[in-house]
Order: sequence, then structure tokens, then C-alpha cells
Amino acid sequence: MVADGEQAWVGGLNVGDEYLGRDPQIGPWRDTHLRIAGPSALALQSLFLEDWHWATEAVPELEWKPATMADDGVPVLILPSGPADEFETASLMMQQAIHSAERRIWIASPYFVPDEGVQGMLKLAALSGVDVRVLIPEVTDNWLTTHAAYAFLGPLLDAGVRVYRYQEGFLHGKAFVVDDMGAAVGTVNLDNRSFRLNFEVTALVMDPAFASETARMFEADFVRSREMTWQDVDDLPLWRRVAARAAYLLAPVL
Repeated sequence: MVADGEQAWVGGLNVGDEYLGRDPQIGPWRDTHLRIAGPSALALQSLFLEDWHWATEAVPELEWKPATMADDGVPVLILPSGPADEFETASLMMQQAIHSAERRIWIASPYFVPDEGVQGMLKLAALSGVDVRVLIPEVTDNWLTTHAAYAFLGPLLDAGVRVYRYQEGFLHGKAFVVDDMGAAVGTVNLDNRSFRLNFEVTALVMDPAFASETARMFEADFVRSREMTWQDVDDLPLWRRVAARAAYLLAPVL
């Protein structure tokens, strides 16, 4: 959402009653959204214009005068991604973020079926001593992604990746924080649909203060979560193991 080319909002929130906690099967929605003001709002407006033109072949009249950045402004990169990209932008972004981490990489994603490249980077980072944590929901609105994740969670846990399942409703926020360098909020999930099939956008904020604030948000969510162990995978009944393998066959479109 963009207002007058001066302010913009990006993240996981959509327009629907379920986002107000009115879905009795899921309960409260835990989401993450970011307000951006200043010149970087025009980058989101430019992305809106591209998508609007793609859908309608029309070019609306918009305000393009850049707003003055505040004295305490920070660098923001608006990174769109989608099936029209020459390269798999979202997947490459996540792999680079994981590769850049020296101390920690914490990731929140409601749908967690990463491609082999991201899985490999997560394992490599954890084996290198980086604090790798992935925050996913316990209760979800997608049966297939829930079961597909169990097909590869075991090897990730073996490598030292820590996986947390959010307990207080449905975690729908998409964010990550890298060391104390910066953090990101956007629409990208760690699944092939986000990486290759959907039009997505991520706001990368390279600022230690914002990274610290995002880390505190993660820490509060970890308290409301349970950490998975190998027992969670090992104790799965036979039907769940079969369902996980069957669901994972659909990973390219999940």
C-alpha cells in the first residue's frame, strides 16, 4: 500500500476477516508489517505501477516528487521478485542473507518448504557455528505445506538448525534478521511458490537499530513457541510419514 508516494506499507497483512482473528479454526493471526516513509516509498510505488500496468495495460497518474528523508533515515532496498525475473531473485536473496550471517540468521515464515539451495545454505550456516533459527506456525491454514515440511526437517535439525513452532494462533509474518547488520520484512515465504511462482516484495533495512528491534520481536515470538526436537520427527506415525513424502512431491508448486 502506498499513500501519495510519501508513505508505504509492506509485509504479510492482507485484507480479510481472518486477519482480525475471526477464523475460529486458526484463532489470532500473528503478522508483521512495516511502514516506510521517505524516498524509498517511491520504490514501492514504482513496483505498484509495474503490477498495475501488467494487469490493466493502463498507467495511472501518480505523485513522483520524492519526500525528504528525515535526519535519522536509514538505507532501505525494495526488492521485488516474481516469475518474470531473469533470475530466481527471492531464492538468491535468501541464500545470500544466510551466507552473509556470521553470528545469527533468524527467519520467520508461515510456509516452510525451501528449495534445495536454501536448505543447503541453512545447514552450512548452522554447521559453521551460526545461530540459525526458523520460526514457523504450529497451526496453519495449509495442510500440504505442514506435512511436506516433515520430509526435510530431520536433516535440518541434525545440522543444528533450530526450528520453533509458534503456539498462540497462526504465525503469518515473513521476516529475517542477519547479525546486527540489518533485517527484512516482506511477503516472501520460504517455499517454491514464493521463490518462483508468485509476485513478491521484500524491504531490506540495513540499520543496526532496526536489526536490534527486529531481533527483540523474534525473541518475544520464541517465548511463545516450542522448539522442535528430533523426537517430533521420530515419533511421527506411519501415515504422517507417508503423507509428508506424498506432500513433498508437490514441493515445486507449494
